[in-house]
This record gives sequence, C-alpha cells and structure tokens, in this order.
Amino acid sequence: MKKITNQLTLITMFIAFTFIIQSCKQKQKEETKEIEKEIIVESQKPEYFLLRPEVEKAYGYSHAVKIGNNIKISGAVSMDDEGNPIAIGDLGKQMKNCYADLEKILKHYGCTFDDVVVENVFTTNMPLFLENAAYRNEIYTKQFPTGSWLGVKELAIPEFMIEIELEVHKSE
Repeated sequence: MKKITNQLTLITMFIAFTFIIQSCKQKQKEETKEIEKEIIVESQKPEYFLLRPEVEKAYGYSHAVKIGNNIKISGAVSMDDEGNPIAIGDLGKQMKNCYADLEKILKHYGCTFDDVVVENVFTTNMPLFLENAAYRNEIYTKQFPTGSWLGVKELAIPEFMIEIELEVHKSE
C-alpha cells in the first residue's frame, strides 16, 4: 500500500511539475509577443509629407503623416501653390479642388480614395454643401468612409468655404 501511495505521490508531483513548466512556457511566449509588439511599434517612425512646403511651413503644419499603415491627412482647402484662396464663392469648385489635392497626397503614398477610412468635412455653408455632396459619388466608387459633416462659423481664411480631412489605412 505504501508503495502505491509513493507512486501516486510521484505521479501527482510529476503532473503538477509538468503543468507548472507548461504554464511558465506559455507566460514566456506571451511576454515575448508583447515585447515583439513594442519593438514593432517603436521602429515605425512617422513619415511627413508637405504638399506645399512653403505654405505649410508658414502656417505651421504638415499636410500628411504616415505611421505604419495609417496616414492622417490635414484638411485640404481650395488654394493655389502660394496659399491664396481660389474658386472664391463657388463651394462646388472648392470641393473639387480639395479632392484634387487629397488625391495628390494619396498617390504620394500609393493609395486611392478606396483606402480612406475616415473623411471629415468642415463647411461654412451646410445647405450649399448638401447641394454639392453628390459629387462624392465620383470620389468614392466602392464604399464611403466613416466621418462627419460639420457646419462651422469660419475656416482659416474667410474665403474658404470647405475643408476636407482624411484618415487612410494602407493595405500591405
């Protein structure tokens, strides 16, 4: 009987020891994965893009920043390369100019409007924007991104009637 009890004790201890070792190995694997994630995140440096370097430096912003597969694009407005408003008083044309600039930025990163996941539109004239919003069907041919349409009192320069910002997820 004592021999059986000793064998059962040994078997129980062996099972417990095996379980403890496996638990430690599992915990070690999880900790290794966490460390790997931290290393990957730390190694992704922001990549900045200036569409109109002189204008953007004067106003103190970058038009786009890419980190990993995500790109944040500052609000595009209807301006020429010197920063002067264009299409003054014509919201529809200003909107088209915004999308033309946004397309240049997307192309710089090898993206299209199909990669856009968030679009926020700021306008000083919501009823007029709504009259022109159907133009977005030409921009987003597969699906629409999430986002908001916001009526605002004013934008950076009084002649600006619309500003459009994007967030993009670039597939690998």
